[in-house]
Amino acid sequence: MPSKPKLIVIVGPTASGKSECAVRLAKKFNGEIVSADSRQIYKGLNIGTGKVPGRWRKVKGRGEFFVYKKIPHHCIDFVPPRRIFTAAEYQQCAKHAIRETARRDALPFLVGGSMFWIDAAVYNLSFPAIKPQEKLRARLAKKNAAELLRILVKLDPERAAAIEQKNPRRLIRAIEIARAFGRVPKLAKKIPAYDALWIGLNPSYEMRSRKIRDRLHARLRMGLIHEAERLHDENVPWKRFYEWGLEYRFLADYLRGKLAKKEMIAALARAINDYARRQMVWWKKNRSIRWVTNYRDAESLLKNFLITPQRVSSRAAS
Repeated sequence: MPSKPKLIVIVGPTASGKSECAVRLAKKFNGEIVSADSRQIYKGLNIGTGKVPGRWRKVKGRGEFFVYKKIPHHCIDFVPPRRIFTAAEYQQCAKHAIRETARRDALPFLVGGSMFWIDAAVYNLSFPAIKPQEKLRARLAKKNAAELLRILVKLDPERAAAIEQKNPRRLIRAIEIARAFGRVPKLAKKIPAYDALWIGLNPSYEMRSRKIRDRLHARLRMGLIHEAERLHDENVPWKRFYEWGLEYRFLADYLRGKLAKKEMIAALARAINDYARRQMVWWKKNRSIRWVTNYRDAESLLKNFLITPQRVSSRAAS
């Protein structure tokens, strides 16, 4: 049986330091990073998503890459902001990037906070082949998130409980699929195609909350509000801001006069903390993740993983 390519998966709640930890590890172990962030794929969403401040460069013998601290980053900063990029499209992007990185004898690192996208890449989920129903979408687009959620609850209460409930685009897609199948089918996890080491960064709740607060204020000083204004000036509709969620949803409300600045900042900080909690609920179900609190422990895990013979089989997380 041929050996599976090795893959390092680095996860953790927002503000846990995943990106910098991954870059340090990639430098030490000849790695390249495959981003798994559902918003960092978009051009122009830089400050609000915490995208690393890299640049597109020609790398001799390797083509063009988004490079940060001399480390190539894949599946990042390449989609126009008005375009919708799906989890299924991301899955193909990630699989290609992992394959090409391994082909160059480099170690692929799958890094990010988008829980479903990471599972889609590692477990090769099969997505329902339901084409967009434009008439249905046009009707649903006139409804707000609360109205869409009520429709989904009637169709599939289980999916309604798990979905991002304030994201109209995801709610509409779930309704579309539920109407076709009677419910949103569960996506079976297949045996991973990789010999994967899962590393989870999980600082204490107090440290995480402080980092979220400090990071938010730092991003505001960096020009977060101006970034949102610029995106809208470039004809990105407010509807897209609500689809991106978190920072951009609250910035849209502020710029449209629905929230005062202090209200916006306070509400956004609460929403980011809630999102971090949901991330941890999702990942705590994955028994493959080895949780650490600092870079040194992550480095030790990786060293041991690289010298340990490959396991005979890898079981999908429950």
